[in-house]
Amino acid sequence: MRALPPARNESPTGGRRTRARSGWRALAVALTAVTAIAAAVTTITTIPVAGGAHAATITTSIATTSDSTGHRGHGGASDVLSQAHTAGRVKVSGDTVQYSWPGIYFEGRFRGAGVGIVLNDSAADYDVQVDGATVATLVTPGQATRWVTGLSDAEHTVRLVKRNESPWSTSEFGGFVAVPGGAILTRPAARSRQIEFIGDSLTVGYGNTSTSRDCPGDQVSRTTDTDLSYGALTARGLSADYQVNAFSGRGMVRNYNGSDPGTSYRTYYDRALLNVAGDVWDPGTWRPQLVVVYLGTNDFSTALNPGEPWTTPDSLAAAYRTAYSDFVQKLRTRYGTGTTIVAIGAGSFADDVQQVVQERTGAGDSRVRYWYLDGAGLDFLGCDWHYSTHDHQVIADRFGTFVDGLGLGW
Repeated sequence: MRALPPARNESPTGGRRTRARSGWRALAVALTAVTAIAAAVTTITTIPVAGGAHAATITTSIATTSDSTGHRGHGGASDVLSQAHTAGRVKVSGDTVQYSWPGIYFEGRFRGAGVGIVLNDSAADYDVQVDGATVATLVTPGQATRWVTGLSDAEHTVRLVKRNESPWSTSEFGGFVAVPGGAILTRPAARSRQIEFIGDSLTVGYGNTSTSRDCPGDQVSRTTDTDLSYGALTARGLSADYQVNAFSGRGMVRNYNGSDPGTSYRTYYDRALLNVAGDVWDPGTWRPQLVVVYLGTNDFSTALNPGEPWTTPDSLAAAYRTAYSDFVQKLRTRYGTGTTIVAIGAGSFADDVQQVVQERTGAGDSRVRYWYLDGAGLDFLGCDWHYSTHDHQVIADRFGTFVDGLGLGW
C-alpha cells in the first residue's frame, strides 16, 4: 500500500519537520487580512536608481486617475496594449486591461524625465523598474496614477510587474503616461521565446523574500515576489516571455488539506480572471514552445480527511494520474504538437508524474518530458517552509540547464 506523507515537510538535512502550509489555508489567512486593510493602506517604497547612463534619485507622487495631466492617448484599452508589451493573461475592459494571475508584467518605452503608471488595485503589490533597475515598490496602490520622476530627459524603458497573488480580486492597468514634454514610445517587441509555468505556491514564489519562516498577518503577501520565482528567473535567463499561472493551495485533483472540495487547480486554469466563474481566456498569439507543470504538493502533503472522495492513498494517486494525463492532453490540444511539456516530479508524487510521462511517451508523444526536482541544497527559508529566493535561483539554474538539453530549436 502506498503511504501518504503526513502534513509536514522535512528539511533537506532530514532534521526538524514542520507544517507544510504550501497551501490555501495559510494564504487565505493572509489574504483576509490584506483585504480588510487594502482600501486604507497605500504605501510606496522608493529606491535610488543604481548604475546606467540615466541614473537618478526617483521621487514619486500620487494623483487620482481623473486628475492625471499626463499624455497617454485616447484609444482606451487598445491604446494600453499598443504602448505596453505583456505576455500575461489580460482582458480588455473599457480603457483598461484586467488580470488576476501573479507575475504579470507590462513593459514600455518613454522619452522624458518621468513616467506615470495608471493602476486600479487595492489588493496586489507591484515593482516598478526603469532601465532595468527597481525604483519603487507599490503596496496595494489603489486607484491612482503613480509617478516616477527625477530621471534624465532621455529615452527610458519601464517595466511594471505584479509581485504577488490576489485571486479574489481583479487588477486593472490603464497604461503608461508621459510627463509634460515627454512621450510614450512604441512598445518593446515581443520575445520570440514563450514559456508557461503552471503550479501552486512553490511556483508563485510564496513568501520567498521573507527573513523568517513564520509569517503572520499580511507578511506572506508582502514577502511574495513572483518576479523572483524559479519560473521568472528561468525565463529571463533564456530571454523568453513567460506566464506564471500558479495558484497557492491548489492541486491537480485535491487542494491543501482537502479544502474547497469539488475544485482544483484545473477549475481555474482556463480563466484570465480567477474570481469570475466561467471566465475563459483567449490565448490569441500565445503559443509557448515550452509548458512546465509542477502540481502535486497539495494533493499529497496532508492526510485524507473523512468524507473526501478518495478512501485510500492509492485511490487518490490513481485519480491524480488520470487527471494529470487529461490535463497534459488539454495542453497538447491547446498548443499543438510543437510544444514541449515538462512535468516536474518531487517528493512523494514523483513516481506518479513519471508514470504519466512514460504512458504519454509510450503512446507516441515524445514532446512530454519528465524532470525530477531534487531538494538537495535547498534551505526552505521562505514563509511556512517554502522556497527562499536562494532556492528559486538554485532551481532556476538547474532547470535552465535541463531546458538547454531539450533541443527546442528556438
